Amino acid sequence: MADRYLHFTGTAPGRFLTRRLGLPQPAPLRRWSPGTPTLDGPLLHLTAGDSTVTEELSALLAATGLDVTERVERIERAERPAGIVLDATAVVTPGGLAGVHAALHPVVRSLAPGGRVVVLGVRPSADDHHQAAAQQALEGFVRSLGKEIGRGATVQLLRIDPEGVAGAESTLRFLLSPRSAYISGQVIELTAAAPAPVADWAAPLAGRTALVTGAARGIGASVASVLARDGARVICLDVPQTGDELARTADALGATALPLDITADDAAQRIAAAVPDGLDVLVHNAGITRDRRLANMPADRWASVLDVNLDSVLRTTDALLAAGTVHRGGRIVATASIAGIAGNNGQTNYAASKAGIIGLVRALAPRAAADHGVTVNAVAPGFIETKMTAAVPLLIREAGRRMNSLGQGGLPVDVAETTAWFAQPASTAVNGQVVRVCGQSLLGA
Repeated sequence: MADRYLHFTGTAPGRFLTRRLGLPQPAPLRRWSPGTPTLDGPLLHLTAGDSTVTEELSALLAATGLDVTERVERIERAERPAGIVLDATAVVTPGGLAGVHAALHPVVRSLAPGGRVVVLGVRPSADDHHQAAAQQALEGFVRSLGKEIGRGATVQLLRIDPEGVAGAESTLRFLLSPRSAYISGQVIELTAAAPAPVADWAAPLAGRTALVTGAARGIGASVASVLARDGARVICLDVPQTGDELARTADALGATALPLDITADDAAQRIAAAVPDGLDVLVHNAGITRDRRLANMPADRWASVLDVNLDSVLRTTDALLAAGTVHRGGRIVATASIAGIAGNNGQTNYAASKAGIIGLVRALAPRAAADHGVTVNAVAPGFIETKMTAAVPLLIREAGRRMNSLGQGGLPVDVAETTAWFAQPASTAVNGQVVRVCGQSLLGA
């Protein structure tokens, strides 16, 4: 369903009226397309303190293909920057935070509409409480800047391992591109794991096989489409009842349809049989809702949601890892939700299942990496424009759209782009992360 308010605020009368009434003024977001694959404008590289990773980081930013400059005066005299990267890895005391203010204060107003700000930090120390205080302060800074920056711009905190700077390339490429249009206020922490090589960044999944559950429609179909666009051979899985729709989705992508109930006892065995050469990417997207307040919720409504959204993910993941179906160097991506982070009225079953996904990711990720060479991450969508949200009553739908820093709902492709970043071979350092695709929702953290 079209967002009429977003369209209205793009007109002269709309801008005037919403300013006078103090209403949200969302900016249209620029997403990836073949004609607009990158941001337009220079990338400003700034440093707070005496960083030890400046040279490595400069080389990494140059490899993205963006026009990198460290000269603030160029920005003042020429075009607005499309992105700003601030290296704050050397900030180890609260006093050092003054360097963060000094670096960004003069230039943040010059950021182009739809621009990107990425602050680089490191993991807060467990041994040095001064360093921990300073680095944790960056999180509050980034979340607040994301809420005030406006004009469709986004702000993220990326914690890197100084011993593994090269592993940040896929993440920086993602965050500094139109693919991350609906992600803001996020904290992403990377490991020191070395990235696998990428022969062609335009098709980073070439030669890899991906399976997407719940792929007949909506977010799942979009995920399948983006993975196929990035070069993957895709298997689209959904329940047999969606047969015709599943076949249409798969045929449009040159993919393979696999009608299968993911809750079946033999689901993992049937998946393994369908991919005799194994999987490189496993995307758990299938999910259902059966909403009611707990006092009115019968046991079957509770059980069905937990079975589809959580139990089936645990069972199939365990079985496919144990069988070696997911290759070493593989990627597992699960779909959580901001409902699992912030809770939601009438969704105790759904929120429990999605919070369970977060627990699965955090516990399994280090073990899967150590034992199988596989990363495990999750996307946590917020208000995404789908047929399901289009059926939500008008006032609730409008509240869902506006209650985030970008002032609008996301699109299924926003979830898909995040999934594709997790799935890349170069994303080895991205493990155990739960990234909200919610425009920095005002709910949750």
